[in-house]
Amino acid sequence: MRSREFDLDFRDRASRIRSWGIGLLSLAALLWTWCFLLLLTPYEVDEEPDDRYPQECESRLLTERGTANDGLQRGAWCENERDWPEALAVLGLSVPVSVAGVALFTSGSLSRRMSAHAEAMRELDRLADARKN
Repeated sequence: MRSREFDLDFRDRASRIRSWGIGLLSLAALLWTWCFLLLLTPYEVDEEPDDRYPQECESRLLTERGTANDGLQRGAWCENERDWPEALAVLGLSVPVSVAGVALFTSGSLSRRMSAHAEAMRELDRLADARKN
């Protein structure tokens, strides 16, 4: 395999790695969005199966009262519908996905740039050799 074909193959692999990084970063963004929706949006809870008038609940993070768990003492229906462990699990899952996405995106981008730099250096050397002759 000649060096040009090897370089093009190297750039294709680097592009695929960078694409995987973009995919993982997109997945991490979806996980972050899901976590924010769980914590910041109000929701409804059915008190009975097929309830016609579900109880409206405030978001878990932004409440007018002291904490989102005030309903535990009053026996309200909202306290356990959107539990903190679920939101924290989504947030915790997004961290390794984000790290892997950044690593792959950076590696792929850097590989492509270094390949382009090496090609430019080879071209400059070729032009310098042509001037000497």
